[in-house]
Amino acid sequence: MKSTLKLSALTCASLLVLAQQSQAELSSTVNLTTDYTFNGVSQTQNDPALQASLDYGFENGWYIGTWASNVDFGGDDDTNLEWDYYAGKFMQLTDKVSLDTGLAYYTYHGDGDLSEEYAYPEAYAKLGYSSALGESEVNGWYSWDYFGTGGGHYIMMLAHTFEFAEGHNIRFSVDRSTSVNKDKWTWDGKKSYNHYRVEYMTSLEGFDFNVAAENTNLDVGTADERIVFSVARTFSL
Repeated sequence: MKSTLKLSALTCASLLVLAQQSQAELSSTVNLTTDYTFNGVSQTQNDPALQASLDYGFENGWYIGTWASNVDFGGDDDTNLEWDYYAGKFMQLTDKVSLDTGLAYYTYHGDGDLSEEYAYPEAYAKLGYSSALGESEVNGWYSWDYFGTGGGHYIMMLAHTFEFAEGHNIRFSVDRSTSVNKDKWTWDGKKSYNHYRVEYMTSLEGFDFNVAAENTNLDVGTADERIVFSVARTFSL
């Protein structure tokens, strides 16, 4: 079973930081994680991953970037690299409401034509609401050619992040992945599945730390309950 990244949590966070800044900036983030998961499904057969991004944010809210990670889909599939590209715009609609929209393109490498067939485009949007209780989000992703199958696919996510102590944050999220064309894509015969995640985030000496507990309602070894730890460092270029 293959599932893929729709802008990793790391990438989304770095994009939001760039988009909110008042001046243009080029930055790169390097992340080491015990497991590369998206929507609770491991992209590395439950093994660690090294990831990196390069992002440029413009003064008017537009941004562009690229992100890469090692992957392992198991079996006879020798795909070993995911390399993504994205562009979008962040808009601060009011003091409390923001909107981030864009397009992404996902590519895969390592197994010749087989890996190349997985490439596909995707549109995404995030509506954010800031209050004294933290940051609430409604996120959506849609692809009309999911994993190169020609099938439609979308994800809807609700999330909330709050700071319980200075420099210490907790984020709760729940999302549902749905295949529009079950004849072209399923998860072990299921048209859709749910994913639940809670994570602790903090920073120390320039490093960003994340510890997450997550689970899905899929009955496969790459999507069961797990704890994921990651450490990242962002560099201004």
